[in-house]
This record gives sequence, C-alpha cells and structure tokens, in this order.
Amino acid sequence: MTQSSTAATKKPSGATAVLVLGDGTVFWGRGIGAIGSNVGEVCFNTSMTGYQEVLTDPSYAGQIITFTFPHVGNVGTTPEDLESMIPAARGLIIRDDITEPSNYRSTQHLDTWLKANNMVGLAGLDTRRLTRLIRDKGAPNGVICHDPSGNFDLDALHGRAKDWPGLDGMDLAKDVTCTQTYTWTGTRWTKEKGHGDLEKDGRTPDFHVVAMDFGAKRNILRCLADAGCKVTVVPATATAEDILRHKPDGVFLSNGPGDPAATGKYAVPVIKDIIATGKPVFGICLGHQLLSLAFGAKTYKLPLGHRGANQPVQDLETGKVEITSQNHGFCVDRESLPKNVIETHKSLFDGIVEGMRATDKPVFSVQYHPEASPGPQDSHYLFHRFTKLMADQKAQGKAK
Repeated sequence: MTQSSTAATKKPSGATAVLVLGDGTVFWGRGIGAIGSNVGEVCFNTSMTGYQEVLTDPSYAGQIITFTFPHVGNVGTTPEDLESMIPAARGLIIRDDITEPSNYRSTQHLDTWLKANNMVGLAGLDTRRLTRLIRDKGAPNGVICHDPSGNFDLDALHGRAKDWPGLDGMDLAKDVTCTQTYTWTGTRWTKEKGHGDLEKDGRTPDFHVVAMDFGAKRNILRCLADAGCKVTVVPATATAEDILRHKPDGVFLSNGPGDPAATGKYAVPVIKDIIATGKPVFGICLGHQLLSLAFGAKTYKLPLGHRGANQPVQDLETGKVEITSQNHGFCVDRESLPKNVIETHKSLFDGIVEGMRATDKPVFSVQYHPEASPGPQDSHYLFHRFTKLMADQKAQGKAK
C-alpha cells in the first residue's frame, strides 16, 4: 500500500496494519496474526522455504522479518518444524495475503499459528521496495502495528522506532537461552519415521557433547545427535566448571542473536578456559563470533547482514562451494585474526569470513548454518569433522 517519508502520512482505505521506520518512513498494509505492536530491527530473508523455522529461530530475536518470497503459508505449520518453543522474532512482513496450506504435514494455518504465538504481521506491503530500502540504507529500526480498527498514532509509533537502541551493543542471548541444563538425544526428521531418538532407537552415543546455548536451534542439536552425540545443553551463563563437570568429549558453541561483543563479556572468559583444556570445540554463527573474540579477534556489525538459504560460501581449503543458510548481522574482522587461526571459509557475496580453525588446538567454527540443509546437505560434513576430532582425541587417550 501507499507509503510516505513522514509520520504524518494519510492512512489509505482498508489499512489495518502499519510499519513505521525510525526515519519516519511509513508503509501501510493489512494486519495478519496477532493484534498489537512490536519494535525491532527490520531485515529481509530471501529463503524460498522454511518460514516457520525462520520465525522460531532464536537468532532472529529483536528482528522484524520481511520475507521476499511471495508464497508464505503454502506449507502451513507443524510442531515438527519448530526451532524453539517460543518464537523469538518480533514480527513478519509479507507481500501477499497468507497462502492457503497445501502440504500433508501441515497441522495448522500460518495465521492461526501466528495468533497462537502472539506474533504481529503485516501483508500487502511492497516487499521489493522495502528490501531495496534496506539494501541501500542498511537495516532500520521500525515498529510494526496491527489494529483492526485502523486507528494508529503514527507520531508515537515513530517515536518508539526512533528511540529503540538497536542491536549494536545488545546482549539478547540471555533472553533466549535455556534456564536450566537438560539432555538432548533427538535426531533428524525422516519421511518414514519423523524425528528419531538415540535412546528410543537403541543407538549408543559415541560421544558426549556439552552445548552452550546462546539461542540454539533444535535442528543443530538433532544433527549432533544424528552424528552419534549425546548432548547436554547448558545456559549461556554457564561457567567453565559447570561445563567440565559433565566430562564432555567436546564443547559446542551455538548460534544466537544480538551483538557478540555484548554476550562475550561473560561468555568469552569461559570459552578461553574451555579452549585451554585442549578439548575439541565447534562453533556456529554467534558461537563462531564468540570463538573469534576468545582468540583475541574483533567483530563488527554489517549494514545488511546475511539472511537467506541461498548464500554461496567457498571452502578455502578444498575449493568447493557450498550453498548455505545464514542469519547474522555481525561478522569477524579478518585483519584481527591471530597467527594461530586460519580462515577456512569465505562468502562469495561480499567476501567476509565464514569459517576458521586454530592451528594449535582442535577448534573450528563457521558463520553459516550447516544444519539448515539448503544445499541440501552441502555442509553436513562439519558435524562429522567435529566427531572425528573427538574420536581422534579419544584414540590418543587410549594410546597413552
């Protein structure tokens, strides 16, 4: 619908939702999902599938997601595809009205699911125009508001968007991490059996991994279990002593939202202590960034970030190109990496660091999400790389 560069724009007929940006730009549309309003960073995601996984990915905490793909709602929703119990995203924006579900796995219409999860949405907006705005000016702060009566105080909404501090310097991991330690043995979904379970399927785990939960996606935990790992998940604020008392074969640093420098204030000292033990460490997304900080490197905020399931990444050690799924607004400063850390992967979009490994420790990480399977299995080798490091260390221990 119509838009204006000032908060004093006239509302078009039939508008029941509005997006107001921090610079005063207004986008009108039709409300979907829950009634209410929310403030966050407005970003766009280019994925053609997986909207439910995106909306429940804790890495999207603090963000309002614009989907560039037009057919959102076509596969409905199912509890099997949740990446977390409570959606972390602060809202969604789509071009067309929600598509009617047409998938045998669907158990609930997307709009019903949005209402049940108190998520505000807006349809009917020119998502291409909004995406170009984000591309040219960077991800803005904004307020999304849905009111069936069509009554909006644009000045107040503009004030909320303008005053919101943004993600730079914000620690959001503490908002999405688990509150207590738990064990995970669930495995990946198959068409024949659905989700499996190591214990129920009679598989004896080969390794015990402790995962630091900065906003972990369930499918990462499933991939670890699929690779033969019993996973003990601990809160983001866990100490090195908390982690090591479980006697893990390896430690996993999960994905998550927010500024790694802010989360790193309490996480980095712990990660340094874990690295010093010589145990294998594997980090993904925020875990990758936190690991870089533990090595003494720096991170910085990208103007747009990488969000979508079509991101090409090159493995610099093999030359192969992987099609990856990503969601991050911060990245590692290449020039700040110490001499004992090698860059292993690079983005073919803008050249940023997408992976690294230590030369003197069994420690490595990637910026992207190997569990999301956009390739569809281009990056699954990373989980087996982690288990090989643990297996090698076990073998060395027996040899001694």
